[in-house]
Amino acid sequence: MENYTFNSFTLQMEGYKVTKNSMYPVFFMFFISYIVIMVMNVGISVLIFIDKNLHQPMYLLFCNLSLSDIIGSTNILPRLLSDILLPPSERLISYYECVVQAFTTQFFSTTSHTVLMIMAFDRYVAICNPLRYAAIMNNKMLIKLTVSAWGVAFVLVGILLGLTVRLNRCRTLITSPFCDNASLFKLSCESVFINNVYGITFTVVLVTFSIGSIVLTYTKITVVCLTSKNKSLNSKALKTCSTHLVVYLIMLFSGMISITLHRFPQYADYRKLSSILFVIVPGSLNTIIYGIQSKEIRKFLSEMFQS
Repeated sequence: MENYTFNSFTLQMEGYKVTKNSMYPVFFMFFISYIVIMVMNVGISVLIFIDKNLHQPMYLLFCNLSLSDIIGSTNILPRLLSDILLPPSERLISYYECVVQAFTTQFFSTTSHTVLMIMAFDRYVAICNPLRYAAIMNNKMLIKLTVSAWGVAFVLVGILLGLTVRLNRCRTLITSPFCDNASLFKLSCESVFINNVYGITFTVVLVTFSIGSIVLTYTKITVVCLTSKNKSLNSKALKTCSTHLVVYLIMLFSGMISITLHRFPQYADYRKLSSILFVIVPGSLNTIIYGIQSKEIRKFLSEMFQS
């Protein structure tokens, strides 16, 4: 029979399994990835803050994405790095710390969608209504969009974790490399039907709205570009929209791979790696993609290095 420990406040983290030979290479790979994410996201946020030429809605909204990447990577990678160097029996975490990490994990992944949705709206207004862009995307609208992106994510994830926290626990092993909602409610021996229904509904609604908004805005942008003979407008649309679309697709496919592998227990190790890469890959590439595309950012960096 399985041994049960009811409502224990000390949980064991299975973590990411590595051999003794690969322990330090994996540790340094994740460590360097974390440093890169932090330096690039903090750097570009400071750059946008200090350069008045970058005080444009597109870049100010992008700061939300950088902040989300900073929160997500800081929530997961430092704890993961420490667990890699410990034997499995010593990878312990308190229940409350696990709940906070699970909330932050779900919050980070949700805001990645909501922030990219409001960035798509910004691109739509800029290309389809260029003459009214300054009037529509004013400071008040920027604040509303930002609060909406973070507020919606906070409420949805709060309900998700609230349904999980109410459950009694009879297990203590977290079978993921970090705490998330699924690993938490799997500790319960009670019925998790409501959790599964809300979790699936939450995911379907979020992804549907996310993909739907991208498809709708880019369809309208494409129509405007095809019917317009303004080469300058089309060139600007191609540059800014392709950047946003690449960032969105990287985030979407990274998340989809992790969600799909959840359905196949035999690929548990691949699922763990994909969930870690969901944090590392978008967080590392977002700033590079926007930095390469942005003439203003390239100009500022070249002037800074020359001086």
